[in-house]
Amino acid sequence: MRLLRARVRVPARKAALASRGAVSAGKNARLFVAIDPPASVREALATWARATASALCSALARDSGDRRSKIGQQVGRLRILDADTLHLTLCFLGSRPVDEIDALADAIDGLAARAAPKLSLGAPVWLPPRRPRALAVEVHDVERPGGALDQLQHAVARAIGDTIDWQPERRRFRGHVTVARTRSGPRAARRSSVSDARLPPTPQRSFQPERVILYRSWLAPTGATYEPVAGGALREADT
Repeated sequence: MRLLRARVRVPARKAALASRGAVSAGKNARLFVAIDPPASVREALATWARATASALCSALARDSGDRRSKIGQQVGRLRILDADTLHLTLCFLGSRPVDEIDALADAIDGLAARAAPKLSLGAPVWLPPRRPRALAVEVHDVERPGGALDQLQHAVARAIGDTIDWQPERRRFRGHVTVARTRSGPRAARRSSVSDARLPPTPQRSFQPERVILYRSWLAPTGATYEPVAGGALREADT
């Protein structure tokens, strides 16, 4: 078991160390399992997100009428996520008893022998498609669709399900990194106008994650912060 009572993943402007007792605070913890792109990839994604918000504002300046008003409202509520917080979620566990963390740590550590998938950034996407609340960038296997990334996600879900009373989401896994979220405000009844705006090309980056990490999410009005509480190192894939 490898518990990682280390730094909290927060925006650089709010960087702080997690207290040693933070993982035990409260009876329940909001948990998820993820892999992290390297810092250079996270920075490229954050830069792209900021440029995209600027491009949407430029599109707004060229439009008029109701469409301009709707796009302006959506862009004004778009919150760009800090590079330090970007990750690819494999499984979201929701609110769980903190007593389960040690067992989950052992389960995640048991995945250490798996080969790290070779991944690349894909197209931009608004999620969920019908009522967008987040801007994300798809992540794909370099070698073939439905390959090592899907296999890793299935292995994580199976390990968690064998450890605690938990069921994975029914919807199909779709690898992505969320780079921006819409701020609180009235939701569009269906697909929003901003989701129809043309987005600039995403960065061309490939990477291999180093670890599978169990995160605890701390919610706050200014945005969530993420504390790594356990992790297992992945094996570098054969070239």
